[in-house]
Amino acid sequence: MPEVWDSEKNKAFYEAESLTTEGFIHCSFAKQLEGVLERYNKNTYEVIILEIETDKLTSKLVNEPSTNDEIYPHIYGKINREAIVGLENKKLET
Repeated sequence: MPEVWDSEKNKAFYEAESLTTEGFIHCSFAKQLEGVLERYNKNTYEVIILEIETDKLTSKLVNEPSTNDEIYPHIYGKINREAIVGLENKKLET
């Protein structure tokens, strides 16, 4: 959500709430993005999508089964600013 990103955008690391509550940051591959947005953001008007270059991550990345046993990337730590190579502000249909 834009307001969350606004509070984090000038920090050296991005830390999603799920890192504290679940121990990792949920991510998805590009081909999974639309399905994830439909499942988990139905009541959200706008989201910020971060494009991450995994080779630049300083935290551990694990591809593991999640929803419907589909493989999703999970980041076990904060996302360092250098790994964020793109950003999209996406308005969703509600």
